[in-house]
Amino acid sequence: MPIAFLFAGQGAQRVGMGRSLSEASAAARALYLEAAQVLGWDLAKVSFEGPEAALTETRVCQPALFVHGLALVEALREQGKLPQVDLALGLSLGEVTAYAAAGVYDFATGLRIVAERGRLMQGACERSEGGMAAVIGQTRESVSALCGEFGVEAANFNAPGQIIISGEKPRVALACESAKARGIKVMPLNVAGAYHSRLMEPARVEFEAFLGPIAFAPPKFRVFTNTTGMAVSDPAAIKQALVRQVVSPVLWEDCMRSAAAAGASEFWELGPGGTLAGLARRIDKSWSVRSLSEYADLGA
Repeated sequence: MPIAFLFAGQGAQRVGMGRSLSEASAAARALYLEAAQVLGWDLAKVSFEGPEAALTETRVCQPALFVHGLALVEALREQGKLPQVDLALGLSLGEVTAYAAAGVYDFATGLRIVAERGRLMQGACERSEGGMAAVIGQTRESVSALCGEFGVEAANFNAPGQIIISGEKPRVALACESAKARGIKVMPLNVAGAYHSRLMEPARVEFEAFLGPIAFAPPKFRVFTNTTGMAVSDPAAIKQALVRQVVSPVLWEDCMRSAAAAGASEFWELGPGGTLAGLARRIDKSWSVRSLSEYADLGA
């Protein structure tokens, strides 16, 4: 029965995430120790102890989620519980984790990639005044019309009736005010900037240069890219997808539907928070979804 792995994106992080994995699994603990060597700072301490403000920083939470996702994979492998995985996908940052799980690059290389991605995106946030908001219960067409009216962009198509808009903070605020006046439910998001929008262009340019000399291998199983919602296997195309993803909308619903159409019988969410399981249920309640976050979950 084909199993698809789901890897979490930014916003799923929680103080304490991964602590039980590191304490109970030698394989997971080894990844956290290697991460400290690669990064030059103690990722485990921030992940396990916080403070929340530090863990929430883009340059910190992206590597933290990457390591946590792969620590779950290695803990499953160590216990002999790692299933045959046929498909994988990740939400935004999680796509980088999915490629690492599929062997496109090794752990250390993937961690360097995600650390640089987080650093560049945080820099782009600090150089701009960006914001994001969730638009609830609307179609893609109506949200696109709203975006066009106020000069913002659709950043995430997460599930039916859950679309995220992104752009300059004053423009996002005006779009939200107008939407509310029309009876549309909107929720401003507490984020550092306008992710997956034109405000991330400086990060995209530098990230493309950074990825250029890094060797990518074909994935060992099928991985779906946020940029198109389709599977991608050519190493050059994977690299291009990661670059484009920085400024492109995340087609998460499309990725999930493509994985289901490709035969996924069960989805395993590897990450904190259960966010992706919730989105899966919004897309199709018939899908089987299992959430793994800490060591106790592995025996469930």
